[in-house]
Amino acid sequence: MAGEKINYEYITEYLHQILPETTGYLRAMEEYANKNDVPIIHKEMKAFLEVLCKVKKPDRILEIGSAIGYSASCMALACGNCCQITTIERDSDMTTLAINNFEKLGLSDQIRIIEGDAVEVLSCLTSKYDMIFIDAAKGYYNEFFEYAINLINDGGLIISDNVLYKGMTAEDSIVKRRQKTIVGRMREYLIMLCNHKKLTTSVIPIGDGVAVSIYNERGNDIE
Repeated sequence: MAGEKINYEYITEYLHQILPETTGYLRAMEEYANKNDVPIIHKEMKAFLEVLCKVKKPDRILEIGSAIGYSASCMALACGNCCQITTIERDSDMTTLAINNFEKLGLSDQIRIIEGDAVEVLSCLTSKYDMIFIDAAKGYYNEFFEYAINLINDGGLIISDNVLYKGMTAEDSIVKRRQKTIVGRMREYLIMLCNHKKLTTSVIPIGDGVAVSIYNERGNDIE
């Protein structure tokens, strides 16, 4: 169906074939998400996020949008026990599931989940982070960013998932009427990211599209 995928299906299938299968409890989380229609990061996005974690070696990560805690768990396992993760989730049922999943994976001491509206929680945070992963309500990325830019360390990464939004961000002809507002806001968000004077941003067409931005406190202009 038009608008459901951002890549050629044969490319996505090939990537899924060559990437190793998830095992253990993470696999059980994937199966739960699939059975219960809980959105979690795509397989190729999981691998990409793990690479970023291993390259950046962050001490502190902030995640906006926990769901069942799958992506937070993947990042924690990729970083090792030296990294502390704070993740935000507004749905109490998801929060309960995430806490249980962290316990099952032995990550309770490494991951702290805060239940509440993301904007309200972000407005109360003061600590700085080496990596911020944005994966919550797509129509509110601009609002999340206003706080994220003040919470990221110099040289830190801001990772925004689902920015191509089933391809609709890039192509008017497949935009569904009920999603025009979200698509419009996402386009504004990407334009802002790519032109921000203190960010260097790459938009990568894997999963549902991901933007990776590196923050430079001094700005990118060369004098």
